[in-house]
Amino acid sequence: MRPKPISELISLRGRRGLITGAAAGIGEAIAYRFAEAGADLELVDINEEGLQRIKKMLADFNVEVNMHVVDLSNRSEISKLWEGLSGREPDILVNNAGIYPFKNFLEVDEEFLRKVVSINLDAAFWMCQEMIRRRLDRGGVIINIGSIEAILPFAKDLAHYMISKAGVIALTRSLAKEYGRHGFRVNAIVPGGIMTRGVKDAAKQILKLRIKLVRTAVEFMHRIPLGRMGEPDEVARIALVLASDLSSYVTGAIIPVDGGFLSA
Repeated sequence: MRPKPISELISLRGRRGLITGAAAGIGEAIAYRFAEAGADLELVDINEEGLQRIKKMLADFNVEVNMHVVDLSNRSEISKLWEGLSGREPDILVNNAGIYPFKNFLEVDEEFLRKVVSINLDAAFWMCQEMIRRRLDRGGVIINIGSIEAILPFAKDLAHYMISKAGVIALTRSLAKEYGRHGFRVNAIVPGGIMTRGVKDAAKQILKLRIKLVRTAVEFMHRIPLGRMGEPDEVARIALVLASDLSSYVTGAIIPVDGGFLSA
């Protein structure tokens, strides 16, 4: 029996993807590649203006694109999102939304920690739960976006961020084990050194407020074997592989997209 052609394996035609944090950066890049592959999309972000820009950008792909302005730190808003998707639940979920504000460990208070964890980890947990509950008899694909910082802490003043992303990796492995027999493939991408708008803004913050961290940034760059920062699209391409039938026997995987940082 001849294998399926590559064009069929990588196609997402007839499928629907939900992407959080879709208004910029890695989420925007994933939305573009999924639409290019033929997927209808449910785009989620708190930034309505950014979502409108992405929807306009994807118009040429002739796929359905719906926007949802959602505060993912609010559990009730997540519930309302999924209730509104009744009848068109996605079979691909990408938990990409996240924040990474710098703050000294000794200065972190309960409100600050709660906000970071609620967006980076809790939202991913609830989104996965909503999808699996609705598709328990049909299965689907879940892609969680983690971070190399959860595996090898490097930057200072990000302990809160690191623990939230470590939780994402644990969630991924747990769900892959528990729901594989229900037809779910659950994997995580752990990007590192990706030049998103958020990273650029963080770099400006470092230069203005924390000049001592410039040395950390230089050391980070020297550690990357490929010698450069990555682009959001380089993460999006791996997400497309994981979402498609190219990775039909891949689940529970933690895939670095970091220019070799973790192996250096």
